Amino acid sequence: MKLLSYSHQGQARWGALVGERIADLQAASQGRFPTLRSALSQLGLPGIEALAEGARLDVALRDVSLLPVVPDAPRIFCVGLNYEAHRVEAKREKTGQPTIFLRVASSQAGHGQPLVLPSESACFDYEGEIAIVIGTGGRRIREEDAWTHVAGYAPYNDGSVRDWQAHTTQWTPGKNFPATGGFGPWMVTRGEIADGQVLALTTRLNGETVQHATTEQLIFSMPSLVAYISAFTALEPGDVIVTGTPGGVGFKRQPPLYMRAGDVVEVEVEGVGTLSNTVRAE
Repeated sequence: MKLLSYSHQGQARWGALVGERIADLQAASQGRFPTLRSALSQLGLPGIEALAEGARLDVALRDVSLLPVVPDAPRIFCVGLNYEAHRVEAKREKTGQPTIFLRVASSQAGHGQPLVLPSESACFDYEGEIAIVIGTGGRRIREEDAWTHVAGYAPYNDGSVRDWQAHTTQWTPGKNFPATGGFGPWMVTRGEIADGQVLALTTRLNGETVQHATTEQLIFSMPSLVAYISAFTALEPGDVIVTGTPGGVGFKRQPPLYMRAGDVVEVEVEGVGTLSNTVRAE
């Protein structure tokens, strides 16, 4: 199943995509679950799947504006340096634990919406990644149980304002300018992808492939990330874990390759979908 959040006729909605049409599951629940996050929290993924069975296909995909998959995610945990090629190009030492930082929900844009190059910088970089959405919360989740807490997967562009990221050893400013991260177009639910299935990740800038890797190359696996993060905080339904970017980022190229106004950046995750955004100057 593909679950998504969207705006239609000025109203924020969420639903399931079937072909090129959307079942409005907010309406199907008679408004009891106004957001995908609330449905994950109160219904759970099995309940959402039951709600979607036989739901009316209300609107065409082409007639809506897509929002970030979980627009009101409680937390967005991002993992740095989680592909070996990226660790090497960044000249960072190996670590025994993952590097974790946070994004805020307002730093995200949906599929088809502009990524905003802030006026404070000309160093706007792409970072194609795979995001996992938490469906069942928990604290101190064991690695062997981690998959049962995953609701699904989505493409993510962890766009980075590199000069602001490099102001100090803390990355927060460069990762949280408004609408600099792309999240979408939808989430493919766990039942559509086998646990641990190898997924290919490709980033394209103006049609040219600039990053490519598979999840076999992750330094810290998805289950290990769920276990590690849930050790220091209780995960909640709707939390997002952005699992890391491969080598090939723009700021490590010679000369550097930054995104400019008018550029189109795509992040494709095999078996999930392709996130596409055009860059707009602020």
